[in-house]
Amino acid sequence: MSCIVPPARLLSRKAHQIPGQLHVTELLFEVPKNYADPTAGTLKLFGRSVRKHEKPITPLGVKELEALDKLPYLVYLEGGPGFGNREPQDSSLTRYALSRGYQLLFLDYRGTGLSTPINAQHLRTLGGPQAQADYLKLFRADNNVRDLEAVRKFLTADFPEDRKKWSIFGQSFGGFVALSYLSKHPLGLREVFLTGGLAPIRRTAEEVYRATYKKTAERNDAYYRKYPEDIENVRRIVEYLVKNKPPLPGGGLLTAQRFLSFGIGFGAHGGLDSIHSLVLKLITDLDTFGFLTRSSLVATEQHNPLDTNPIYAILHEPIYCFNKGMASNWAAARVGSDLEDFLWTQDENRISKSRPIYFTGEMIYPFHFDTYPELMEMKEAARILAEFDGWDDLYDASVLRRNPIPVYAVSYVDDMYVDHGFARETADLVGAMEVHETNGMYHNAIRAKAGDVLDQLFRLRDDTLD
Repeated sequence: MSCIVPPARLLSRKAHQIPGQLHVTELLFEVPKNYADPTAGTLKLFGRSVRKHEKPITPLGVKELEALDKLPYLVYLEGGPGFGNREPQDSSLTRYALSRGYQLLFLDYRGTGLSTPINAQHLRTLGGPQAQADYLKLFRADNNVRDLEAVRKFLTADFPEDRKKWSIFGQSFGGFVALSYLSKHPLGLREVFLTGGLAPIRRTAEEVYRATYKKTAERNDAYYRKYPEDIENVRRIVEYLVKNKPPLPGGGLLTAQRFLSFGIGFGAHGGLDSIHSLVLKLITDLDTFGFLTRSSLVATEQHNPLDTNPIYAILHEPIYCFNKGMASNWAAARVGSDLEDFLWTQDENRISKSRPIYFTGEMIYPFHFDTYPELMEMKEAARILAEFDGWDDLYDASVLRRNPIPVYAVSYVDDMYVDHGFARETADLVGAMEVHETNGMYHNAIRAKAGDVLDQLFRLRDDTLD
């Protein structure tokens, strides 16, 4: 359901200069918790707007200063779901965008970063599991889009008419949000940039996971080709964890299932090496002491940090519930239960004895809610959400098909998270879209190979074919 979006209300604005000649303004907004029921309370949204810090030879006049504040906006939409933004000076997009005449906005989605974050302690104050689930339903992409439009209306209220629209840049899940925005509020957009974010807008969660399990298996094969010694090392670690299930310093348990879900990193540049480094650390402990040290247990907690980003676990599968009547019902677990190399996702005692043990990728399972302390408290609410089928529609295919707003996308052929075939289906559907496909980068190339990605995106925009 799409509804009229009122402007956000500004609660505070604080400007700072930070190293690197950046002028950063910290913004705190208030928006409706539920746009369909404005009386239901409010949430806070935190963001940072960024422009170049100007040091002119002569002082700028009032009109010149106002012109700086009214530069056209480019809004960065982070991946996830469930992750807030990094500091602007740490983003590869910042200097590139500023050099092209934009000012940037990094807005933490509701429930993430400094925007009224989701946590178990607060959820307990709302009531039982059903009340908690009802609250969590409000944190999907449809409301992310409404929040963005509300903030746009406030920030550009006194802009010249030709600058009231803004540009958006969606990485990964941010691309899913961007396509929802393009469906629901296209009049607020000037142009759209996507990296690894061509959402499978007509594919069910089951179809998505059948495709991504296949790609995950390929990345496991690549891992064991690069580090063949880890075939035995991983098996020894898994056997130890099945027997011992050591408690982690921050709470929860390091089970074989939790360890084997760290393969999410295989889809990123450097991901194979990162998992090998962890495996080497763990196996060195077992060889030296026969147990895992605090240092190694702390290191494992830094992989797949679901406790600090619980929306990722709770609302990951619902990003594929694009129409009413669709429930996720633990789709990754159901699809994996039919795949020989992933039977352990149902029962850790079903680990293959004759084949290399495969890690899973970007999948969430019920066992995560038995091993992460923050998620343990949300287990029943997560079950309710997995069975829920009343989600609002995320996309309008007819609007996307007729779309006149320029969309520029980089799509990765070897993307482990967003199936390339499904991405191409979306690219073929959306009007006014130009796509660069490459098999030379992985999903996190916006960080690992930022210059290559950004050059290609803006080449799509600036270089005309005719």
